[in-house]
Amino acid sequence: MNNYVRFFDTTLRDGEQSPGATMTSTEKIEVARQLARLGVDVIEAGFPIASPDDLAAVQAISSDVGQAESVSTWAEDSVRTPVICGLARASTQDIDAAWEAIQSADYPRIHTFLATSDIHMRHKLRMEREDVVERVSTMVAYAKQYCSDVEFSPEDAGRSDPEFLYIVLEQAIKSGATTLNIPDTVGYTTPEEFSTLISGIIANTPGIDNVIVSVHCHDDLGLATANTLAGIRAGARQAEVTINGIGERAGNTSLEEVVMALHTRRPIFSLEHGVDTTQITRASRIVSKYTGIVVQPNKAIVGANAFAHEAGIHQDGMLKHEETYEIMRPETVGLSQSTLVLGKHSGRHALRVRLQELGFDLSDEELQDLFIRFKRVADKKKVVADADLVALISDEIYQPPEVFRLKDAQVVCGTLGMPTATVRIIGPDGKESEQAAIGTGPVDACYSAIDKIVHLPNELQEYNVNAVTEGIDALGEVTVRIQVDSEQMAAPQRISPQREQLQYRTFGGHGASTDVFVASARAYVNALNKALAALGIQIDKPVITPNSTKGKD
Repeated sequence: MNNYVRFFDTTLRDGEQSPGATMTSTEKIEVARQLARLGVDVIEAGFPIASPDDLAAVQAISSDVGQAESVSTWAEDSVRTPVICGLARASTQDIDAAWEAIQSADYPRIHTFLATSDIHMRHKLRMEREDVVERVSTMVAYAKQYCSDVEFSPEDAGRSDPEFLYIVLEQAIKSGATTLNIPDTVGYTTPEEFSTLISGIIANTPGIDNVIVSVHCHDDLGLATANTLAGIRAGARQAEVTINGIGERAGNTSLEEVVMALHTRRPIFSLEHGVDTTQITRASRIVSKYTGIVVQPNKAIVGANAFAHEAGIHQDGMLKHEETYEIMRPETVGLSQSTLVLGKHSGRHALRVRLQELGFDLSDEELQDLFIRFKRVADKKKVVADADLVALISDEIYQPPEVFRLKDAQVVCGTLGMPTATVRIIGPDGKESEQAAIGTGPVDACYSAIDKIVHLPNELQEYNVNAVTEGIDALGEVTVRIQVDSEQMAAPQRISPQREQLQYRTFGGHGASTDVFVASARAYVNALNKALAALGIQIDKPVITPNSTKGKD
C-alpha cells in the first residue's frame, strides 16, 4: 500500500448531472484544461453514450487535454497529461461508445459499473446475484480488449452485502479491472461504516493487492468528505471528487476539501498527492461561472467567507498572529493579496499582469475585449477589485457560442406604472431585433421581451443576484437556471447513467454589470445560447409559441 492518493475528478460527468450544470463542449474543454493545471490524475470527461454532444465533448477533451503534444500548446511545462476516462454501464453499446470517445487520449480509461445492492438488483436491474457476477465478468473483459486501464464500480456498494461484494470484485479483478471504485451512491453510510467496508474489501478480496481501491461518496447526509477521508485512512488510494462538490442531489465529495485536509493534516495522514493547491480557487470560480451554480459563502476552502473574520475576538487574534484563527493561508489555495490597484487610469499591461497573477492567461484579442469592458466599469468605480475582474472574465471571455447577443436593454419601473422593458438583440443572421414587453416586475418584463425574439420555450428554475464587491458601486452578478423540454421540441435527449431514463435538460447562465438589469438580461441570453448550442436547435423560425409564465419578480 503506497502513500500516494490519486485524484479522480468527475466534475464533467457526475458534477454536470447537477440540475442546471449543463456545459457546452467549449466550456468542458476549458474546465478540463483547468483540471489538468490543478494536477488531478484522472478526468472523467463524461458519459459518452448519453447523447451525441456528450460523446463529441469527451472526444474533444481526449484530443486536447489527453494528449501531451496538445497540452504543450496551451499549458506550462509542469502540467502533466491526465488519464481521460469515459463512463459506461455494463453493456457492450456503452463500452463501445466510451472507447470511441477516449481512444485518442495518451492514457485512456474505461469506467464501467453495475449495481450490487439487493434493492438495486431487485427493483432496477431485476437480476439475480449470479447474473450480476456473470455480467460484471463479461463486461470488464469486454472493456479490457479495448483498454488496459479499466475501472469497475459496484453501484450502491454502501448498501451492498459485503460478502457478495468480495465475490463481485474478485471476478472484476480476474477479468482485468485495474481500479475498483467503491461508491456510497446515495450517501447512506457513516464514516465508521464506510471505513469498515473498505477495510473488509482490502482484507477479503483475492487479488486486491494488484489493483487500486477507490472511493466515491455522495453528500446526502453531509458526510461525503468525512467518508472519503475514512476510506483513504482505511487503505483506498484514489478519491473520486468534484470541484465545489457539485453533483447529483446533494452533490459529491468536494475536491478542495479532501485535498486541503490531506495538505493541512499531513502528520495525521502521511500521504502525498499531485494537486497544485494554488489552482483551487481558479478552478472553483470557473466551474461556478460555467455551471451557474453559486458557491455558498460559508463553503469550506472556496466560499467567500472561508478566510473572512468579522468577530472582534477573531480579528484581534488574527492581527496578533494568523494561526490563531486560520489553519491554512489563503495564498495556499490561490487567493492572493494584491497590492496592484486597478482603476480608470490603468493600462492594458497592468491589467494583463494582474490577470496573470490571478491565473488567467488571455490572448491579445481576449485582452482587448476585456479591456473595453474593464474601462467601462472603471469609469463607474474608483477601484476595480479582483472579484470584479473574475466576474468580467466570466461574462466576457468564458461564454458559449453566441447565437443571440444582447446589444441594449432598458427598463422602466416604479409605483406609477407597469414595469416595461425594451431590448435590442443581434440574431444569428447579424440583424438587430427590438421588442418591448410588460411584466410583473422589471426582470420579468425584460425576459418576456427577450422571449419575443428568441423563441425557445423554457421555465425559469432559479434566479440569483449578488454584489461582487461591497459598496454602492458594486458590480452586479446574476446567475439563472432554465429548464427546456427537449422532447417537446424534438431535440436530442440525454440519458441518465444511474436512472437509465431520458431527463429534462437544464442550463445555467451568467451575466455581470454595474446595472443589475443589464446583468439579468445577459444571464438569460447566456442560458438560452447554452441551450441552443447543446440541443442543436435551429431558430430560423419560431419553434413554439413561447411560454412567458416565469415568475421572476
